[in-house]
Amino acid sequence: MTLRDIARAVLAVVLASGIQAQTTVKTNDDPDLAISTDPGERVLTYDFPAFHVGIAEYPDGPTGVTVLHFPDGASMSLDVRGGSPGVVGDYGFVHAISLAGGSLLGLEAASGVAAELLARGGYKGDWNSIPLVSGGIVYDFGARDNSIYPDKRLGRAALKNAMPNRFPIGARGAGVSVTVGNGLEFDRGEPAGQGAAYRETGGVKFFACVVLNAIGAVFDRDGSLVRGHVDPESGERSTYMEDIERRVEAGARDPQPGNTTITVVVTNQTVRGHDLIQLGRQIHSSMARAIQPFHTRDDGDALWMVSTGEVELPQWSLTGLGVVASEVVWDAVLVAHP
Repeated sequence: MTLRDIARAVLAVVLASGIQAQTTVKTNDDPDLAISTDPGERVLTYDFPAFHVGIAEYPDGPTGVTVLHFPDGASMSLDVRGGSPGVVGDYGFVHAISLAGGSLLGLEAASGVAAELLARGGYKGDWNSIPLVSGGIVYDFGARDNSIYPDKRLGRAALKNAMPNRFPIGARGAGVSVTVGNGLEFDRGEPAGQGAAYRETGGVKFFACVVLNAIGAVFDRDGSLVRGHVDPESGERSTYMEDIERRVEAGARDPQPGNTTITVVVTNQTVRGHDLIQLGRQIHSSMARAIQPFHTRDDGDALWMVSTGEVELPQWSLTGLGVVASEVVWDAVLVAHP
């Protein structure tokens, strides 16, 4: 073999390895998978130190997780609706809530949050030291070409990043690869994200966050369609009724799955037992004003209603709490975009 032949052989190997490197799709097994905890430029600040919020993302997905940590624990109810939910940990009491992408695989992030809490507690395995972590997921594989998902490692990273009175808004955390108003053929969506809002009224604090990945579109308080359901040809938004009429005439197929809106509402007012369950139901139902349609067979909507129990003001009725919290959730939905 001549020197020229050797040079050609070496060049061929180098080129082949370069092509392979460019075409290799990363997975969660990659030990060098980068993690980002950058909150971005849109950050909601508020005065509710009873819980901390942290995010972590795999930019190579992109996908992510958003964690709400309650250092002293909190009462919780979980309201699950729609035909395709993915949740874990309906305990009635919670130390943390994990919201993640990655569909059902993303539930692994909740175990990472639990593992980190266990480590912080000195690895105590007695009954009263077990961390109670609830989790929910959205399907965010549709807009990307890989199967990277929020795993145990990412859940731990999000909890380590958690701090009080700060919530990253937009394409961050669990909302980094979500869409809204996807339409009946999943061809009319717009980029969405995670949103949050806060209000304090009459001594009661209300916080809400939402990861918006709905088949439905977003409507404002004037009843105007403001996000999602964009005609791919004209670029204009149209109603679902118009789309249904078109589909019926064309004999179109059923809607595609892969849609979910997951929501957490927190109040400092003491609410217990069935009242906490009913409060969550009232607020979850109210979200149909902001997202239409909502709770469909192809959605997997879930809402966590949390009470930190810091105040107990008798002038507040359960219905009144629900009315105010519902408005705060609507505010969160309206800002859930990049």
